[in-house]
Amino acid sequence: MNRTIYTLLLRCLSPVLLSWMWLRARKAGGQWGVFSGRRFGFYPGKAVEHGQADIWVHAVSLGETRAAQPLVRELLAGGRRILLTHMTATGREEGGRLFAEAIADGRLVQEWLPYDFPGSMRRFLGHYRPKVGVLMEREVWPNLMASAQMLAIPMVLASARMSENSARRTAKAGGIMRGAYDGIRMAYAQTETDAERLRRAGVKHVRVYGNFKFDMTLPEEQIRAGREFAGRLPMPIISIASTREGEDALFVQAIRQQRTDAVLQKGGDLLGRVLFMLIPRHPQRFAEVEGMLEDSGLPFLRWSDISAQEDPASSCRDVLVVLGDTIGDMARHYSASAVSIVAGSFAPLGGQNLIEACAAGAPVIVGPHTWNFAQAAEDAIGIGAAQRAENPEQALVLAMQWLEDEALRAAMSQRGREWVQAHAGAAQRVASQIMAI
Repeated sequence: MNRTIYTLLLRCLSPVLLSWMWLRARKAGGQWGVFSGRRFGFYPGKAVEHGQADIWVHAVSLGETRAAQPLVRELLAGGRRILLTHMTATGREEGGRLFAEAIADGRLVQEWLPYDFPGSMRRFLGHYRPKVGVLMEREVWPNLMASAQMLAIPMVLASARMSENSARRTAKAGGIMRGAYDGIRMAYAQTETDAERLRRAGVKHVRVYGNFKFDMTLPEEQIRAGREFAGRLPMPIISIASTREGEDALFVQAIRQQRTDAVLQKGGDLLGRVLFMLIPRHPQRFAEVEGMLEDSGLPFLRWSDISAQEDPASSCRDVLVVLGDTIGDMARHYSASAVSIVAGSFAPLGGQNLIEACAAGAPVIVGPHTWNFAQAAEDAIGIGAAQRAENPEQALVLAMQWLEDEALRAAMSQRGREWVQAHAGAAQRVASQIMAI
């Protein structure tokens, strides 16, 4: 399939795709600008002068924006002016939070990435005229790449990853995606496995530089607040982080089962003995998960209702579950956790980032589906910072066992921190290469 056919199909399907985007935005909340002119490459005023944005970084959503943080900070420290684009409101909001100072003083500008129509991409790149473009992890689009080549803008794929499923889909797309990947000036892959798949996809120049997520800096104030919160509680916290569709109900049921087992086996309730913090990955699902907790009969509170209190820990003493329903507090939750179950891996979804939990010092449990972080998961398990469970029930049983072994948890915490520190530096290395380009 060539690019002309791809564009024709995109145009034909655009009413359906835009309707889907609108429904997703309505459900998620926030400002998405689905039908705004900026989503089609139309901007008020004159085109930005060439060089106004030295480097364009595209971070499609929340996870990629967080992963881009160390790279963007290195580029800003090198005196470069950044254009940061997103496709989702959560990504844009997180970018605004992470880089508020740089936005205020004009060193960083946020923008929507237009839809992948030829005219939209040409107008976008023609307006901002970056000297180099950086795509985070895997966001390669045919018309984007063609427009960049037309305007002689070198494109880089940073912290690049490609799962086996993505490699198969790319191969099925034929020449259209091979041509897009062929336009990459350089790909800086997370692992050698990712590098080999990228080469098969059509990228000519690939280097293995590592995963930017090892370079993420956890906010000191959140780490301190998390530890203070945990220290005021009479019970330890088991966090169940980044749950996705199909997982929350399983974990709610597993918590109910743990409570039933505690009553039958030990003649007492779990209340006062452990606190579960259930944290959905996407904010549009907060209300749905709250409904599940209400239906379950489990005593719970929302983090948003207690976080502003002078002593939020005092509110948690008569509940079993806290619903993490805020954005940007993950480092705080991990720092408060005696054990962290990193979800997204208990349904066939590929898993979520376990590196942040290890950096915060939380012993980690992951599920069977971790192909998005395959190397990181295997390495963390291999050095004893994490362990795999087959299902939510097994994960909770394992977590409860670990609560009885403080020495084990201390050792896992230390191994996790050392592992993260040993793999840091990828963002700095890639930033120097990008600035050279």
